[in-house]
Amino acid sequence: MRVLIPGASGAIARKLALRLVGEGHQVIGVDRRPWHDAPIDFHNVDVRKRGAEEVFRHTRPEAVVHMATVTSLVMPGEERYQINLGGTRAVFEYSRAYGVQHCIFVGRHTFYGAGPDSPLSHVEDEPPLALNRFPELADLVASDLFAATALWRHPELATTVLRACYTLGTTGHGTLAGFIHGKRVPMVMGFDPLFQFLHEDDLVEAIVKTLEKRPRGVFNVAGPQPLPLSRIVREAGRTPVPVPEFILEALIGRFGFPTLPKGALTHIMYPVVVEAKAFRDATGFKHAHDEIETIASFRHAFPRPA
Repeated sequence: MRVLIPGASGAIARKLALRLVGEGHQVIGVDRRPWHDAPIDFHNVDVRKRGAEEVFRHTRPEAVVHMATVTSLVMPGEERYQINLGGTRAVFEYSRAYGVQHCIFVGRHTFYGAGPDSPLSHVEDEPPLALNRFPELADLVASDLFAATALWRHPELATTVLRACYTLGTTGHGTLAGFIHGKRVPMVMGFDPLFQFLHEDDLVEAIVKTLEKRPRGVFNVAGPQPLPLSRIVREAGRTPVPVPEFILEALIGRFGFPTLPKGALTHIMYPVVVEAKAFRDATGFKHAHDEIETIASFRHAFPRPA
């Protein structure tokens, strides 16, 4: 199968590309970030530009795995909006124009939003909530919703939207990994909520299963049972530091604490947990790494800082 991956230079996208090459697929990568000595047909172009469209036109991929979205932790401001929504629109336009059979949008479970009134567990037909508390998520939510509209706008294109929970693993990539990277991890005093995550390699397996089974629709992707944040922090060899919310707002980004948008504090107090039964039923996906093993893989790759 010819598979094109926008965002191929990302940590998990690289793992996916290597997995697919190992299974005999022809993999094409597109990313404005370089990937030196890439073992795939890699094109160092912005997915929104004409050069990326030329890659679609010349290679005629059968499947596309769109992994070229970014969070506010990586890129603040207007450019992030253009990359996320503009890039997603371009990927689906190119896919429709050049005969792609299956397009996968790899999104995030934070789509649902966090807040004191949010349900404990979210299913796929729920709308996004509480964006007023974390406006930096708006462009990712808009990208997810735009991808989902392809299900009825372009019925000839098999479209799968994946809303994956946080990942941990050997690359240290992702929101949760960045949050617990330092030796002290802030927590809001009086809150020790459940965080849901899966191993990076399990997310790769989930995407491979999606390519194989080609389910149409929107699916939550999750792994083992969620754990309290304090347990995750200690298993990772770090120290949890409970701080009153009003003080934590002033400490974020200082004294070794991670830098976060103000709205992210809501996700520390009321993190998103999803129900992923529909995806397991549609693809047969089973996670290979339990919660303790997943944290251990992160801890071994990134020991507690001195």
